[in-house]
Amino acid sequence: MATYAIGDIQGCYHSFLSLLDTVGFNPAQDRLWLVGDIINRGSGSLEVLRWVYQHQSSINVVLGNHDLHALAVAEGFVRAHRSDTLQEILDAPDRDVLLTWVRNQPLIHANDEFLMVHAGLLPQWSAEQALSLGAEVSAALRSDGYRDFLGQMYGNFPTQWHHELQGVDRLRLITNAMTRLRVCTHDGVMDFDFKGELPDIPTGNVPWFDVSNRQSADTPIIFGHWSALGLQQRPNLFALDTGCLWGGKLSALRLEDREVFQVPCHAQDVPQKIKIRGS
Repeated sequence: MATYAIGDIQGCYHSFLSLLDTVGFNPAQDRLWLVGDIINRGSGSLEVLRWVYQHQSSINVVLGNHDLHALAVAEGFVRAHRSDTLQEILDAPDRDVLLTWVRNQPLIHANDEFLMVHAGLLPQWSAEQALSLGAEVSAALRSDGYRDFLGQMYGNFPTQWHHELQGVDRLRLITNAMTRLRVCTHDGVMDFDFKGELPDIPTGNVPWFDVSNRQSADTPIIFGHWSALGLQQRPNLFALDTGCLWGGKLSALRLEDREVFQVPCHAQDVPQKIKIRGS
């Protein structure tokens, strides 16, 4: 039995199947951890979502910003972007089943050794606190009033954690940190504009995982979201978004021995309209 954590798939269905073949994934005995953004931008979003849904008993997945975006588009709160590849899902006869399943997935997942989140954690949060905060957002998404949250989910504020935050501001900040965070100040003020490489980080900001005295530093964390960062392997940090969508690779980490497996982007996975790297 093995557990494989896989970076952002983003609808790259053929690359995903190639990676599963490379690691010899057996759904009867192995598990997949998917770091979010399983759909959108690649040409096989519906195929990926159906595959994951069909194999859900062997999968743990956390929500990424693109997965949440799909829910907001489906509910009519925002329009699809020009680079989105969600229409096949929205037109599918099983769309409600698939999107309801997406909505019921968590923002954060952990076992006795690893924690998985799509983007990052704020420096003030311990792993235990982050799991509790993520559960607050999950409860809102799974509730009968989930549309109220989706309708107010978008926005960059507040940018800094305070224990006294309440209501939608609290839920939005938690969601933004766990699905959009790349860099912040040492006080944990988030900057959502930067998407580039490490040498280009604006003055005053650092990668969220390099903030001094980060409360989750002792917990091995698996994340994605930051394709320009590329593969990162540290004793307690594993960045797995290696830009498959942009012609890079799709990466998997075997948790038991921390070995990394990669496959190149399949030519069928990238729509012609995808021209510029981004998230």
